[in-house]
Amino acid sequence: MTLEWEQVIVDAADPVALGRWWAEALGWVVVNDAADEFEIRPAPDRLPGLLFGPVPEAKTVKNRLHLDFRPEDQRAEVDRLLSLGARHADVGQDEVPWVVLEDPEGNEFCVLAARGT
Repeated sequence: MTLEWEQVIVDAADPVALGRWWAEALGWVVVNDAADEFEIRPAPDRLPGLLFGPVPEAKTVKNRLHLDFRPEDQRAEVDRLLSLGARHADVGQDEVPWVVLEDPEGNEFCVLAARGT
């Protein structure tokens, strides 16, 4: 038996707004823009994607699963994401070589240092 990783589901108060934010942050394309199932992918026929679905409750605790990204220039990428509306997040990380940010709905993600630094 084999499994293909299709997508990661992201609960959202506003799936369209959050999905559009992530599409811009990642440079991905929108493949489904329904209010109840907003999906983005790296390219229309490339997996995995991120699928944003509505939930009535707000996020209240640290994510149990988060995404890590490794850009070529960590500082430039952190600055770009902050300019899009990301915020710094403190999840108890202390002094580490990555930067913890959160998206507009408070979902944490990490921006790693370039490889070899």
